[in-house]
Amino acid sequence: MGVRRMKLNIYQKLHKAACEAGGVAKGKKVPGMHFNPLQHDEVQKVAMESLLNNGLYPICTYTNYVKETFIMVTCSMRIHDIEDPTSHVDIEGCSAMGNLDKFGTGNGMSYAKKYAFLNALNLKTGLDNDDGYKAKPFEQPQPKKIPQQKPSGTAHANVDMDIDMNQVRDVIKSINDIYALRKFRKENPGLFDPNNNVRVYRQITDLYETHETQLNQQGVTQ
Repeated sequence: MGVRRMKLNIYQKLHKAACEAGGVAKGKKVPGMHFNPLQHDEVQKVAMESLLNNGLYPICTYTNYVKETFIMVTCSMRIHDIEDPTSHVDIEGCSAMGNLDKFGTGNGMSYAKKYAFLNALNLKTGLDNDDGYKAKPFEQPQPKKIPQQKPSGTAHANVDMDIDMNQVRDVIKSINDIYALRKFRKENPGLFDPNNNVRVYRQITDLYETHETQLNQQGVTQ
C-alpha cells in the first residue's frame, strides 16, 4: 500500500500559501509622491500563484458608495477550497476611493482587491531601502515630505495618483499640529496645484481643509 497523504483543511492551506508567497517588491516612484507605489498586478501575481498552488481560489464582490467628490469601493473576497466546495474564508473591510470619472470605479476596485490579497496572505512588501520586505532601519527619523517633480509633456500620472489617494490621505491625517500641516502644504505645492489634476486637487484640498478645521477646533474650549 502506498503512503496516504493527509488532507489539509482550508486554514492549513491558507497558512501554507502565506508561507510560500514570499514578498512583493514595490514599483518606481510616481512624480509628486514620496513613496514607491505597490502595484496591483504584482500583488495579484504573487498572491494568485501561491493560492492556486495550494488549491485555493478567490472570488471578489464589490460595493460602491458614491460621494460628492469621489467614489468609495469596498471589496469582499471569499477564498474557496477547490477540494471542498463548502469550505471558504472571507476577507472583509478592504476599501479604497477613486475619482468621479471613467477610471474611478476601476481604480477603487483594483486598490481594494490589492489589499484584500495582502490581508489574506500577510504579504511582505517593500524595497531593500524602503519600508517592508528586506527593509533596513533608518539611521534617524525622516520628515514627511513629498518632493515635487513636474511630469514632462502634457501627460501626467493620473491613474497612479488616483490609486495612491488613500496613502496621501493617511499622510495628511497623521499630522497632529496645525503649523506642521501648513508647513506640509507649503513644502508640497504640486499636490495642491489644480493644473496637474483638477479632481486630485479637489480631493486633497478637501482632505486638507477638513483636517485643518479639526486641528483648529482642538484648541477651542467650550
